Amino acid sequence: MTESSSPPLEDLLHAAVTAVGGTERPGQTAMAQAVAKAIDDSSHLLVQAGTGTGKSLGYLVPALAHGERVVVATATLALQRQLVERDLPRTVEALHPQLRRRPEFAMLKGRSNYLCLHRLHEGVPQEDADEAGLFDPFEAAAPTSKLGKDLLRLRDWSDDTETGDRDDLTPGVSDRAWSQVSVTSRECLGASKCAYGAECFAEAARERAKLADVVVTNHALLAIDAIEGAPVLPSHEVLIVDEAHELVSRVTGVASGELTPGQVNRAVRRAAKLVNEQAADALQTASEGFERLMELALPGRLEKIPEDLGYVLMALRDAARTVISALGATRDASVKDEDAVRKQALGAVENIHQVAERIVEASEYDVVWYERHDRFGASLRVAPLSVSGLLREKLFEDRSVVLTSATLKLGGDFNGVAASLGLAPESPQDPEGGEEAAPRWQGLDVGSPFDYAKQGILYVAKHLAQPGREGSRADMLDELAELVEAAGGRTLGLFSSMRAAQAAAEDLRGRVDMPILLQGEETLGELIRSFSADARTCLFGTLSLWQGVDVPGPSCQLVVMDRVPFPRPDDPLMSARQKAVEEAGGNGFMAVAATHAALLMAQGAGRLVRASGDRGIVAVLDPRVERARYGSFLRKSMPEFWYTTDRNQVRRSLAAIDAAAKAQEA
Repeated sequence: MTESSSPPLEDLLHAAVTAVGGTERPGQTAMAQAVAKAIDDSSHLLVQAGTGTGKSLGYLVPALAHGERVVVATATLALQRQLVERDLPRTVEALHPQLRRRPEFAMLKGRSNYLCLHRLHEGVPQEDADEAGLFDPFEAAAPTSKLGKDLLRLRDWSDDTETGDRDDLTPGVSDRAWSQVSVTSRECLGASKCAYGAECFAEAARERAKLADVVVTNHALLAIDAIEGAPVLPSHEVLIVDEAHELVSRVTGVASGELTPGQVNRAVRRAAKLVNEQAADALQTASEGFERLMELALPGRLEKIPEDLGYVLMALRDAARTVISALGATRDASVKDEDAVRKQALGAVENIHQVAERIVEASEYDVVWYERHDRFGASLRVAPLSVSGLLREKLFEDRSVVLTSATLKLGGDFNGVAASLGLAPESPQDPEGGEEAAPRWQGLDVGSPFDYAKQGILYVAKHLAQPGREGSRADMLDELAELVEAAGGRTLGLFSSMRAAQAAAEDLRGRVDMPILLQGEETLGELIRSFSADARTCLFGTLSLWQGVDVPGPSCQLVVMDRVPFPRPDDPLMSARQKAVEEAGGNGFMAVAATHAALLMAQGAGRLVRASGDRGIVAVLDPRVERARYGSFLRKSMPEFWYTTDRNQVRRSLAAIDAAAKAQEA
């Protein structure tokens, strides 16, 4: 559509907002105009849009008006579903008369999110069976067991579903049950080789995406598409990344690798009966050497690969390469549905080869470390030191990119987030960058419809002792109990560790006459429902609560952070990144640790005001936010609440808010 024939953007936005039953806001209009300009200029835009701005329509309307294909990538399932089930259908319907076309939209996820008909009908490759082949999970699982019931329901659902998308199955099933009827991209036979290729749900989703004007996907699939060089998403001129504060973490996860003894042993078992004895024995021997070494592994970063580990990994790499060649050269007609068995074995061995080879290469741009888990034992991990250069090269070169979130400005500007994305010019925070290499970008803060200074208070308990690395904080628990009492419950407690959350819950359950819910004692969804239903209830937990709770109204009028959520000092990846910035002449603490903490605190503080009528207090029980030099950076990263360190004022305010809420409830 040409510019002269395009309806005014303001008219389109008004029609869309009316269609979804919303109210137009100045920030939403400013965002839509900036997104449209970035698309027209083929430039890049970072937009901070506070809670309640209506940012989904702020980018969807100019994206639909653009007329070319747009990919929207989000971090959470909730937002993906909101876009596809509510915002896009209503917006398309509202804009259709003015655009004189009806844009198509589709959702696209990773292959393992879709039901695999081959797995469902032919069975699951079973590496532990006496003979290589497949077993039928419907026969193996007792019909009366939880697994058996889930599998029978999946079989019935397969006849009714049009999408095969796991998230369309309600109620859901366990991960164990789903794994029996799904495959990863490594395990998939491919549509041309699969007897069910013509009916494949994953392939159908890809075909729908190819025909759609707007494709809604997730950060992980976006990262795979950009990094691995095998196109998963259809070609597009415009990319919109919502919940963009999560992007670096998700890309890092996709670009990381892991080796565990259990994983290697499974690969050996899968391949053993499909290749010659010599190749199988070599992989088995290498696997045993790796397992012996991992039994002695101590957690921590490996700045240089130890000689014994290097030898073991080279043996594992070379044996895996031999098995990969053998898997491609042999076939056994006696093995039932051998292609499926072979594909799963090949995927497992290829992963081992790739990770072992990467660690052996010892790139200066990778971080390698041992990790030990109480339940799963030791693992060897590798991750990129930085993804900024990767993102600059793979994400921003051939398209216009809009990144938006409620928390992109940290310490009052976009520089920290921009550097992590590879958008900033050369600076201490981004030693890989360069003035010529950095793409053009603009940062825009469209504000929030909420009056944070009138709706909330930021309280820092500067009288408390500075938290140490270990041990109980009796003064902090006393302060927490007094705040909860003054608030009449209504408290979301955000803790920097599960141990701290458990200690606080145990302590307060003996002090206050209010229900204290603890993350891990029930599913997160059930905890949030219980927290919302009873205003006297408190909910304590860790990371997922800092970012995943949306409870407007009187049930959440006090948000407490026990301490500044710096990364653990022994976190191998974070400490390596911090060291790299320092070696480049920058301030590693501010660029990595303080930025990490600021992002979490901004997200955590955002849990308080979720609607125009919300009132409350964010209490930080860590005096460093007031006393330390970096304290102002952390405070500037949070919403502009009225700020105080007066504990008596805060107690009076909490009591008044509690009294007003009770009067309203009555």
